[in-house]
Amino acid sequence: MADHSHEPDPDARVTAPMQEFSGREAAIGAAVLLVGLVIAYAIPAALTL
Repeated sequence: MADHSHEPDPDARVTAPMQEFSGREAAIGAAVLLVGLVIAYAIPAALTL
């Protein structure tokens, strides 16, 4: 295995899926998802009517 002694302790490293998030951030993500679904599905469906 390679020696990466210049890197910080890999056991102390935190990646994004492990970080906590607030209810506000979850709500923003849900709103972004909703807008994306409307753009991807609702608008094209409405234009075909």
